Amino acid sequence: MENIILVLTLLSLIIWIVLLMFRGRFWQADQRLSEIQEPLLNYPSIAIIVPARNEAELIEISLRSLLNQNYPGSFSIILVDDQSHDGTAHIAEKTAQKLNQTDQLKIITSQPLPAGWTGKLWAMEQGVKSTQQLIKPPDYILFTDADIEHSPNNLKQLVEKAETEQLQLVSLMVLLRCQSFWEKLLIPAFVFFFQKLYPFRWVNHPQSQLAAAAGGCILIRQEALTRIGGLQILKQALIDDCSLAQAVKLIPPTYLDEEDFSSITQGFSMKRFIFPFTSKSYYPIWLGLTETTHSLRPYSSLSSIWDMVARTAFSQLNFSIILLGLTLMGMILIYLMFPVGLIWGILHENGLIILVATLTGLLMEIAYYPTLKLYRLSPVWGLTLPLIGFLYALMTLDSALRYWQGKGGSWKGRTYV
Repeated sequence: MENIILVLTLLSLIIWIVLLMFRGRFWQADQRLSEIQEPLLNYPSIAIIVPARNEAELIEISLRSLLNQNYPGSFSIILVDDQSHDGTAHIAEKTAQKLNQTDQLKIITSQPLPAGWTGKLWAMEQGVKSTQQLIKPPDYILFTDADIEHSPNNLKQLVEKAETEQLQLVSLMVLLRCQSFWEKLLIPAFVFFFQKLYPFRWVNHPQSQLAAAAGGCILIRQEALTRIGGLQILKQALIDDCSLAQAVKLIPPTYLDEEDFSSITQGFSMKRFIFPFTSKSYYPIWLGLTETTHSLRPYSSLSSIWDMVARTAFSQLNFSIILLGLTLMGMILIYLMFPVGLIWGILHENGLIILVATLTGLLMEIAYYPTLKLYRLSPVWGLTLPLIGFLYALMTLDSALRYWQGKGGSWKGRTYV
């Protein structure tokens, strides 16, 4: 048994060394949006599309932050009221009136959800169709959630990034709320795991097949949306943000339907996630972090965060039992062997196991620290990473169980199987 513990702990240490050195430096959390030194000569027109379903508590703050953008060009806001029953649209209208900006806001009442669509994507699609009816369609579309408070310069910085680097899509992983105990325990880890799964440097490299985006803030060129055939090609995607990024980065103009999209982008490709680089260049996109634009969505309890993760975790694994098993074993090996090895080594006075386990724990702390710093948390929270990994493994397992029970993903009163 002692030899098994030593081998597993040593394997965990080797994995962490590989992750820190060869996984796109994901852990550094250094892909950030910033002001350019020279402003653009001409700022393109923007349509901001906000799907909103029962967001009465947050919509005023979110909408106010959008209406008060310091953007030198023209922009308009299309709020798609997705069958809300809490007065979301009324509050949005009153907010625009208070700021004397009613001309800048258009409110659309969403049509009933058709078969084959998820609610958010259907609302986004109606917003896109609204822009196509304009005499001059916008140059860019910003998809953003109704629970995001944008910094005053966010729109300007997004556009400057896209224009100066000729990017097809620019996305921000906004700063998630991190106030309650459960948020402090689990939210930074959610961002950490996302960066590990989709290293931002790899996503941002034009020769990497890896693509991802964060749905709370996605700026996309109108021409890119047209090239991929619009949002209908990913209408059934529960992880719509990453699916959109994959479509924009990987699909050439000849692929314009759902079948082509499925054959090129859908499914968990182990090779793409581990060895994403090719000799071919893809359409450039960019995904980064921010400290100034943040989510207002509270996750005050374990169950609220659990539901958020379980809603899509198994779909990320392409509903594969094999990938689920590998993921669970990997989470146990990567995150739990440090405390298991350390406790075993102490109890059996095995100095070698104690040393290997300690080094493993140190690398875990080093890897997690930049994300903790982003969320202004003490490095002490890094000691909880084994517990966090165990909880996320259980959430992933629960996601699969919900799928097999026909419960699917649930959000805002809707369930998708």
